[in-house]
Amino acid sequence: MSSNTLHLHDGITQLTLAPGVGGAIANWTVVATGQSLLRPADQQALEAATPRQLGCYPLVPWSNRITKGGFDNPEGWLALQANAQNSPLPIHGSAWQQAWEVVEHSERSALLRLASQVPFAYTAEQRIELNEGRLHIHLQVTHNAEAPMWHGLGLHPYFPRTPHTRLQAGAEQVWQCDRHSLPTELSAVPPHWNFSQEQELPPHHTDNAFVGWNGQARIVQPDAGYSLELVSEQGIYLLFCPEGKAFFCFEPVSHPVNAHHLPGKPGLVLLHTNQRHSLTLSLQYRPLS
Repeated sequence: MSSNTLHLHDGITQLTLAPGVGGAIANWTVVATGQSLLRPADQQALEAATPRQLGCYPLVPWSNRITKGGFDNPEGWLALQANAQNSPLPIHGSAWQQAWEVVEHSERSALLRLASQVPFAYTAEQRIELNEGRLHIHLQVTHNAEAPMWHGLGLHPYFPRTPHTRLQAGAEQVWQCDRHSLPTELSAVPPHWNFSQEQELPPHHTDNAFVGWNGQARIVQPDAGYSLELVSEQGIYLLFCPEGKAFFCFEPVSHPVNAHHLPGKPGLVLLHTNQRHSLTLSLQYRPLS
């Protein structure tokens, strides 16, 4: 993968894209202060040529892990292999492991595109825009294969974390997980994960999908003096808080983990040739008064 970058700027924030590294956002910072709004990536992270070292990347044509070596479609089984060193299961689709093409680029906006044949034919696009301190991402997939396939989408942003970072993102239920981070059952949200009101992030390892989300969230960074207001049309988010790390992930996704093998395939969309599925995320930077 290439580490070549391009840049967007709206006078309040600036953004660095790495299209050749999985169509990822490398950095998003405040112009006046240099404050990082996503987990910061240095030159070494860029040269590692994996979006997992950068600020945010797209999940196409599914999010998170899939068990059983693949999944069933109307016209047959799609076999999959593990695609990441730290996961025995296929994870996060295939778009994050391919170079994206720059179709359009202006001072405040870029359109990236990927024509993929892996694990089947699809075209993914990201329209990424800055406007008055707001980052807006529109992610879309178009199914190109002749046989219909189940699709899902997601975005995987990494945010800075301190002991005082707070999150507000209400949800109706949460998927409990086993030790492999695979869902076992839906339950009521316990108090330590109840983010209907702002609270600090859980101190213990968390990697769970929350459902019944209204698509609005707020991340407060009092140590750095700002907040981010998040808006997405998705009803599910995945919260990943690894212990002892200076980051966490809040991922708007269209479906829970391993939805391909859950009853009813919740959140997945069966696409035929030339049909589309999309996801959006907006993040508004606001200084704390």
